[in-house]
Amino acid sequence: MVVLAAFTAIGGLVAALAGAYGLRQTRRITAAGAVAQALVKAAPPGAERPTLQFETGDGRVVEVVSPVPPTRRRPLASGDRVRIAYDIEDPRETVLLGGERTGLDRAFVGAGVALVVLGVVLAVVAP
Repeated sequence: MVVLAAFTAIGGLVAALAGAYGLRQTRRITAAGAVAQALVKAAPPGAERPTLQFETGDGRVVEVVSPVPPTRRRPLASGDRVRIAYDIEDPRETVLLGGERTGLDRAFVGAGVALVVLGVVLAVVAP
């Protein structure tokens, strides 16, 4: 039972850290990154997410895969223009403004914390 408790707690810790990292990156890029208009290009065959093309402040043209998939609310059709924030030092790190998926990251943190607590409880009540 102690081994199960340890695996549960470790898995929860990994999930919580992954969610916290995602939230941190989104906040950091949104707060300190540069804002640009990006052109939505069609998704490559077999891919779910379209490509975003934008120009950085120093004139480089960058193409990245959209950080979020298209939704009904935001279809990301080819030819659309969207606002993004990008990391100045690494323009491949982008956030689609208005399309941040912080709920998913928060769910990872919440589920991770719950699994850590469950692992601790299992370890305490193990005979």
